[in-house]
Formats: sequence, C-alpha cells, structure tokens
Amino acid sequence: MSDPSYDVTSEAQLDEIYGAAHEVSMLKEIDHVSDHYRAFIDAAPFVVVATSGPEGLDCSPRGDPAGFVRVADARTLLIPDRRGNNRVDSLRNIVRDPRIALLFLIPGIGETLRVNGRARISTDPELRAGFEMQGKVPASVIVVAVERVYFQCPKALVRSRLWSPDAQIPRSALPSTGTMVQALTERRVEAQAYDAAYPQRLKETIY
Repeated sequence: MSDPSYDVTSEAQLDEIYGAAHEVSMLKEIDHVSDHYRAFIDAAPFVVVATSGPEGLDCSPRGDPAGFVRVADARTLLIPDRRGNNRVDSLRNIVRDPRIALLFLIPGIGETLRVNGRARISTDPELRAGFEMQGKVPASVIVVAVERVYFQCPKALVRSRLWSPDAQIPRSALPSTGTMVQALTERRVEAQAYDAAYPQRLKETIY
C-alpha cells in the first residue's frame, strides 16, 4: 500500500512534477474532424466508448468493419449500436449525461485518435437503415457532436507491443468465459456447456 502522504491532490503539484505540456500536444487538438483525422476514423474497425452517469463511469468496446463509425460532417459522427447483452450501460449514461469520449484503434497503427463531445441517441428509421448488416439494422445510432479531436502518439502501443504477433498469448492461458460465468453464478451455469454453445450463439447474435 502506498504512503498517502505522496498522493498528488492539486493541479499545481502536477505542473511541478510534469512541467509544461509539449507544444505539439496542444496544437494537434482541434474542434472538428479534419481530412487527416477523418482518414483515421475511416480506417478504424474498433473504438472504445467512454460515458458517465450517476452510478459512475462506463467504458465499452465497439467494433465492425473499418469505417463503421461514419463522419456525417466535420462536427458529427454516427455510431451504430449493434446487438449486445441489453445492459445498454453506455446508452443509459448518454440519456442522463451526454458527455462522451472515443478512442479509435487501427490494427498495426501505433497512433490512436481521440474524440470528445456530446452524444444523443437516435432511432430514426432512415438513419438506422443506413447501417444495415446481414439484413439487420441497429436498434439505435449514437450521434456525436464533436468538440475536441486529437491524435495520441504511439508510445503506449509500442511499450505494450499490442500489435506484435509474438506478444499474443493463447486464449487457453486465461479462464474461459464459461469458467468465469460458472463461478460468478455459483455453478448455476455449467462452464463446459456454455463454452461449447458459444460459437453458434455468436454466429446467431453477431448482428
């Protein structure tokens, strides 16, 4: 346990520890999606969505073929809300607090793209139809009003070796989904049966 006397509790302390922000880190932040930033969004098959609500924060992964997050215009992004487990934690947060943050990742690319803004949830039939996949449309579309956009340098991905094939570990090195569910449900769910049924369940519920 760390000594709380070393806790940093003010911005003044942070400034003393880290000094001034690098000039480029400030210049790269803009209030709209530029052509260069749009290229990153169009190439991204994965985005992490962060929201906030009365119960706390939520961070949710979203993925689809590259370009699934659409740039409607320089200040508007569209994100289809695909089929999930119906917890809709992110959506519950958005209807109560519209603030949203996005982190785009592209396989093999070290830089990430960050977008902050405010979101609303639309069930416009025409808008949803534009995101049809395998004959199914999303239940809703998250409409993001862009406020801040900037790219993050690749240091974190380089240090983590996230895209390095030799850094991958076999799925069997970690507890299976069924094993975790069995433990969490006090054996009401049988691990082996859950895991065996999952590939077909995924195929049937992917969209």
